[in-house]
Amino acid sequence: QVQLVESGGGLVQPGGSLRLSCAASGIGVDYSPMAWFRQAPGRERERVACISGTSDNTFYKESVKGRFTISRDNAKNMVSLQMLNLKPEDTAVYYCAATSDICRADPRAYDHWGQGTQVTVSS
Repeated sequence: QVQLVESGGGLVQPGGSLRLSCAASGIGVDYSPMAWFRQAPGRERERVACISGTSDNTFYKESVKGRFTISRDNAKNMVSLQMLNLKPEDTAVYYCAATSDICRADPRAYDHWGQGTQVTVSS
């Protein structure tokens, strides 16, 4: 049984930083493409970042390039999202997701999801 558990969300001021973590079980982050999505109230779920399963190729939403970094720790079977220079528009529930396909932007391509962690950027 696959389980993804996110942590690290919270309230931060604009310009601040947060690091989200996703602990995986029942699936290996060293071979499964892993992604972070987010969903703000009234908006569709959107992919923020993805890391390929068998390589270190990464993909980012244009608005987070240069501010967010996705990485994985194979030994801990975890995926992280380092977020710098946060903006109010980054406020959303952030989800970790895994797929047996490749890194795609469509959330329907992802087989497994975490419960989500709230990120709020506000002064």
